[in-house]
Amino acid sequence: MAAKMIFVTGGVVSSIGKGITTASLGRVLINRGYRVHALKIDPYINVDAGLMNPFQHGEVFVTNDGAETDLDLGNYERFLGTDLTGSSNLTSGAVYRAVIEKEREGAYLGETVQLIPHITDEIKGRIYGLAEESRAEVLIVEIGGTIGDFETPPFVEAIRQIRTELGPENTLFVHVTLIVQVSPWGEIKTKPTQHSVRALLSLGVQPDVLVCRSPVELPETVRKKIADACGVPLEAVLSSLDVDYIEEVPLLLEKQGLGDLVVRRLRLPERERRGQEWEEMVHRLKNPSNFVKVAIVGKYTAHGDAYVSVKEALKHAGIANDAQVQIKWVESEAVEEADLEATLADVNGILVPGGYGYRGIEGMIRAIRFARERGIPFLGLCLGMQCMVIEFARHVAGLEGANSTEFDPNTPHPVIDLMEHQRRQRNMGATQRLGIYPCVLQDRSTKAFAAYKQTIILERHRHRYEVNNLYRDRLEAHGMIWSGLSPSGDLVEIAELRDHPWMVGSQFHPEFRSKPLDPHPLFVHFIRAALEFAPAKEVSGRS
Repeated sequence: MAAKMIFVTGGVVSSIGKGITTASLGRVLINRGYRVHALKIDPYINVDAGLMNPFQHGEVFVTNDGAETDLDLGNYERFLGTDLTGSSNLTSGAVYRAVIEKEREGAYLGETVQLIPHITDEIKGRIYGLAEESRAEVLIVEIGGTIGDFETPPFVEAIRQIRTELGPENTLFVHVTLIVQVSPWGEIKTKPTQHSVRALLSLGVQPDVLVCRSPVELPETVRKKIADACGVPLEAVLSSLDVDYIEEVPLLLEKQGLGDLVVRRLRLPERERRGQEWEEMVHRLKNPSNFVKVAIVGKYTAHGDAYVSVKEALKHAGIANDAQVQIKWVESEAVEEADLEATLADVNGILVPGGYGYRGIEGMIRAIRFARERGIPFLGLCLGMQCMVIEFARHVAGLEGANSTEFDPNTPHPVIDLMEHQRRQRNMGATQRLGIYPCVLQDRSTKAFAAYKQTIILERHRHRYEVNNLYRDRLEAHGMIWSGLSPSGDLVEIAELRDHPWMVGSQFHPEFRSKPLDPHPLFVHFIRAALEFAPAKEVSGRS
């Protein structure tokens, strides 16, 4: 059958939870046996998220095909249990660029190019194309931003037209909105939601379902007031409460009848439910037997979403080890002068994630040295692995001043440098190595092989700089193991230390492939090592 389509919009404020709602709705339908795919529409003018500041936008999520996308695609992949492509992220910049290129090529035969129909047709074409490409039974499309923003009307107009073209039995509009409580008595106010729905109505879209973010469960009287004011059936007004773990949201929405409503409204064929695996995972997540504390020493710790995939991958590894993973956020720039004993002595493991630029690098290197000398389990990701190599070169191999040419072009020992084929393109600017590439594990006795238990693996990359092959033999002679290489052997993919309980760095980003039901093996073994490093202590705190 042709894909049914669900469109998710948001109102009142940004960052209201549209992405988690979209991902959770997808999981609800997958638990009922349907093939689900997802698309994130971002109204910003950037062509993609690749050059966006992590402090402003959060993490850049990379897909198998090398697309640099919005972080919500990470939520989609983790909840849907599937791998997406660049086709699952669409921006205003990409739409307008495509239309302008077609106009320059004469595709519109001299027509005056306008918002309607040319821009809206391009948007609809991308949506219909993904529905066909994915062969999904249900395609869920999230429109980023907030209804009422200047940027959103072309996308709302496109989905309004799709409703007309496909019919109400094949389309569903879900609007995520905010219910506020006003002090001093905590009175529940629905007026912001009513105004948001009216703004959506002014664009020609009547929502079918309202998912109401609320600090408290909505009484039926309040739900009825919202239903009457917004023209939505009472059963389609749902509460979306704050939870300790986002993985609980699909279960809460299912409990309120969202799955039955969607199946009935879209006339989907009845399927046998199969959500037990997700329920068991959530139970393990909420009821761990062990505790472990991990320090993430990073450059962007002030933004909660800058390392969201790393945070989630640690959580997944905790589930696999029956452990709660508490994260201690450590700003790497502050570590440059900090008392490391006071900052890091209480953790069971240290992780240094990816990033760009020199700021905070020396703090990362100090933290890595602390982990190496104290025998603390360590995991370095991309830049984290490169800093691990720099630290080892300086303090073990005796290469004074060793560095990356990204940070010091005149370093006497460029142990990290641009890839050889990119070095020849310096004048044109180095391109990145993006997307999924194979890695060959070199020795069955390594920690990498113990984690993966196979020789050839596939991992996602986002970087320009690599371990300099001119220094590999010298570093290896002092105890560094190149446990994973590219198939040709010319690029280092995984490095680890021979004389350390567990110290591993990957040039790739394993966090992008970790899922709640399929945790990444490197993270699983990192947390396992961290549990063995020090006795567990129990502390309260939300993940």
